[in-house]
Amino acid sequence: MTVLKTSMRNFFAHKGRMALSAVAVLLSVAFVCGTLVFTDTMNTTFDNLFQATASDVQVSAKEASDTGETTSRTGRPPVMPASVVGDVRGAEGVRKAEGTVFSTSATVVDHDLDKLSPTSGAPTIVGSWNGNDARTMKITSGTAPKGPGQVMVDADTVDKHHLKIGDEIGIITVVGTHHARVSGVATFTVTNPGAAIFYLDTKTAQQTLIGRTGVYTNVNVTAAKGVTDARLKRNVIAALGHGYKVQTAKEVAAANQKQLQSMLNVMKYAMLGFAGIAFLVGIFLIINTFSMLVAQRTREIGLMRAIGSSRKQVNRSVLVEALLLGVIGSVLGVGAGVGIAVGLMKLMGTMGMHLSTDDLTVAWTTPALGLLLGVVVTVLAAYLPARRAGKVSPMAALRDAHAPADARAGVVRALIGLVLTGGGVASLFVAANADEAKPGSGWLGLGVVLTLVGFVVIGPLLAGGLVRVLGLAMLRIFGPVGRMAERNALRNPRRTGATGAALMIGLALVACLSVVGSSMVASATDELDKTVGTDFIVQSDAEGGVIKPQAVRAVKNTPGLERVTEYKLLDATMTTPDGRVSEKEINAADPTYAQDVRTKTVAGNLADAYRPDSMSVFEGFADKHGIKLGSTVSVTFKGGSTAKLTVRAITSDEAVVDKGAMYASISTVAKYVPAKEMPLDLLVFATAKHGQQDAAYKALKTALHKDPSVTVRDQTDYKKALKDQIGQLLNMIYGLLALAIIVAVLGVVNTLALSVVERTREIGLMRAIGLSRRQLRRMIRLESVVIAVFGALLGLGLGMGWGATAQKLLALQGLKVLDIPWPTITAVFVGSAFVGLFAALVPAFRAGRMNVLNAIATD
Repeated sequence: MTVLKTSMRNFFAHKGRMALSAVAVLLSVAFVCGTLVFTDTMNTTFDNLFQATASDVQVSAKEASDTGETTSRTGRPPVMPASVVGDVRGAEGVRKAEGTVFSTSATVVDHDLDKLSPTSGAPTIVGSWNGNDARTMKITSGTAPKGPGQVMVDADTVDKHHLKIGDEIGIITVVGTHHARVSGVATFTVTNPGAAIFYLDTKTAQQTLIGRTGVYTNVNVTAAKGVTDARLKRNVIAALGHGYKVQTAKEVAAANQKQLQSMLNVMKYAMLGFAGIAFLVGIFLIINTFSMLVAQRTREIGLMRAIGSSRKQVNRSVLVEALLLGVIGSVLGVGAGVGIAVGLMKLMGTMGMHLSTDDLTVAWTTPALGLLLGVVVTVLAAYLPARRAGKVSPMAALRDAHAPADARAGVVRALIGLVLTGGGVASLFVAANADEAKPGSGWLGLGVVLTLVGFVVIGPLLAGGLVRVLGLAMLRIFGPVGRMAERNALRNPRRTGATGAALMIGLALVACLSVVGSSMVASATDELDKTVGTDFIVQSDAEGGVIKPQAVRAVKNTPGLERVTEYKLLDATMTTPDGRVSEKEINAADPTYAQDVRTKTVAGNLADAYRPDSMSVFEGFADKHGIKLGSTVSVTFKGGSTAKLTVRAITSDEAVVDKGAMYASISTVAKYVPAKEMPLDLLVFATAKHGQQDAAYKALKTALHKDPSVTVRDQTDYKKALKDQIGQLLNMIYGLLALAIIVAVLGVVNTLALSVVERTREIGLMRAIGLSRRQLRRMIRLESVVIAVFGALLGLGLGMGWGATAQKLLALQGLKVLDIPWPTITAVFVGSAFVGLFAALVPAFRAGRMNVLNAIATD
């Protein structure tokens, strides 16, 4: 009880000094809880949606996916004959059966040819208005579609794109472009996850999406009273046979949820990983806080020991303070986490994915995990300072000095740090010289962990050397004030090392990812220059990524082009000469593809692979199956027949573009795949006539402007798009790493604030002998800057080493150019100095306001 009272008294006596550590715990716990609440809410929202929208039993074509998606490489959804509806109605236990048509591969545009698609990544759905949709959609304006000239739109899309009744829209599919006017607006009665939905009448939907009537993509079946979904499914299968996919509402919802879960898990674990980094950085802050508090209370602890307190009691007293800090920070963090989750939901709403707070889900495990993590991490971080406090002798109460540093412990620590760092460097060296990526990545991971831990352990030794160098370069120009700032930073190398290490972790990851991202862009750009021999690349960003036939025709009819090359992907089952069967993709293209993409071969000529009944295979596949030039491979195309193709070329595994591709000509494939099953083009390459590149580029843009899902890029555009794509990913990662950097900045602030308190008498004496307030504030700011720059040097150096090693592994995949993004590295380094200035503002201000006499009189 005495220990608890002492701990409570000390905790609240130093509550101001504990505040920033509590904020670090709060932020880390909030990020964990916010992530869990947000993903759980997403799951609840979609669970409710899937359950509300699914019919009792759903019938679809055999080749349809379990989730009901209708995208395919042909651009048309898999369909069933209309007679299936009658067969289903005749099954026992069926109260109602209704055929529907829908597709997610259409592009919808307004009168100005602007896309009416969600920005959240949700699909654009075009389908027939039916009774099942009427369960979750309410017509709030106008009427349901009647006839080919009408379309009904969901309310969220209407609001987002400012549509109104009577506006004309265009629906672009593989069949062509269908024009209709908005006849009505339907509002979700459940949460809309962000999809844009357009309803046509059934006949118009069939003609627009499929190109013919008399077919459906799905049949929604409603059970008679008292009939379970499982029993209804058995009855429907008995009526139809096994030629169709028959699923209960629960099975459809589970399939959709499984797909959603895979996406959410990536996001959840990535965000939790960054929360873990923030926790790691927070550990340094907590260690520093308690180390300084213990040092400042040396006399007090010595007196406690002199009047009979045992080491265990002193140790326990500090740990109880840490427990209080962890509990308070974690409780506040749990509440802040719910706020973060709500904020993320609002953010998703601005992107078009509407998540209702009515579905806010806070499972009991979320606050429990947050509290457990916050308390355990805080107590563990405080263990070393607590152990150090227990070692304070009663004699310390009789002298005005802090507990002496253990020189032997410092030497042991330095040796351990050097061994860990050396082991990490050796692991990175092995990774950089690995012959295969998989074992190399294992060595890379080990090297990253060992060098990181090694730098943390050896931090005080590095601080002693680097701070002196930085002092010569940065501080000496400020005269005596600069020298005092340098000495203050060197006064406690362990503290400086720990504070710098907190910044080091976040900046090391930033530097590593910058090097990897920049090297990927540079490598891909270099490979494009060496490999791609065409002027223009045409792609589609529509669902499925296929280019509609009318767009291909527009490209071919564009003036000023020398050649146009189509490129498709087909699924196939291959039987190799060794008798083994494997599922592979065939890259079918026009023979001119050999000119458009210069692919290195180890045997034969790639142009020969485009001869009739010929193909190429890649080097690794050929070696595995004993394939040589002239070997015959049996290829059974999905939706088609079996071909006997002769291998005319073997491509190198070092290729980056189309790595691992197997080529054949479109004319060869067309002999074995019916026209209706032939996939649409994934890419179209166009090469301008000599000297007409600019005119052809403009002509292509004009020819394709009616379908905004199709993009034309020249090589410069393509490189820029690649750079922007990687840049967006890196910016998102940097944004998440900002949490760890914020916690590290709090560590600098806290270290300086406690350091000012620790040096109160010293500051008073310096002020008494003539140090001005301005000079005092400058001294503290310079100390902060040198600590921040010290951490930045460690982090950037370490991160560039990691990044360079990672690039060596990427070189095994063909990305051979190492590119150090010096502008980014320089900006981070300079930014670190400003971080140091910012962190010192409050401590410097408080130091400058000290009363000189009171400071001198401080015990």
